[in-house]
Amino acid sequence: MAAVEGPEALLERHEDGVTVLTLNRPRAMNAVNSALSAAVGAALRRTEADPSVRVVVVTGAGRAFCAGADLKEIAAGRSVDDPEHPEWGFAGLVRHPVTKPLVAAVNGFALGGGTEIVLSCDLAVIDESASLGLPEVTRGLFAAAGGAIRLARQIPPKAAAEILLTGLPVPPDRALELGLVNSVAPGGTALQVALRLARVVAGNAPGAVRAARALMRESTGASDEDALWQLNDDAWREVSAGEDAAEGARAFAEKRKPVWRTH
Repeated sequence: MAAVEGPEALLERHEDGVTVLTLNRPRAMNAVNSALSAAVGAALRRTEADPSVRVVVVTGAGRAFCAGADLKEIAAGRSVDDPEHPEWGFAGLVRHPVTKPLVAAVNGFALGGGTEIVLSCDLAVIDESASLGLPEVTRGLFAAAGGAIRLARQIPPKAAAEILLTGLPVPPDRALELGLVNSVAPGGTALQVALRLARVVAGNAPGAVRAARALMRESTGASDEDALWQLNDDAWREVSAGEDAAEGARAFAEKRKPVWRTH
């Protein structure tokens, strides 16, 4: 499966049932726009339909994993979702219903939506020089691509609140301590370490892996997932339509500190 779903996402088959999905906007630090969301969503759909693919490793091209949403697109009033499949969520991934395990190979910083992609994956390896973080509140928004939902399911509530409400970065050792990642890789080796982990998973019985994964996900957190996402989406519509969201994007584009207008 040496294939390109679009220049913004690359698929490469490795041995033993493992495929690597690479976010491919390195000049923009793999910030997510609608083209990237569409390409990633199409790539996931392809791997889901391919019985020879047992595990998908998600990584980024260049020195970043994903810098989150492309705020220049947002500032210009353009959506970063896949126009044909908005139901797949941010990056065509965070709400995409897949049955095969996803392993994040965090090769560089993963901010905002980048961290939310990591939270969407079942396993994660982070480079020792990378970091996570949900800085949306510093731009007048909140982590609505699953961060506010998934974070407290995966780590202690007080730690989740600190990450969500301060917007401060999370270094690799802290991410490992909290259980946000499975291991910290030596510099430049996150993909190789993630591939080794993925091959172990891929070597197990596919049906058993799928069943265990599904049961784990269904038994964690709220019993009504659709209702939880509805609450998330209602809050997002209110916050993203406010003055502070527009000011956050403008301040980012203008490289200045935002001046909040609401109280």
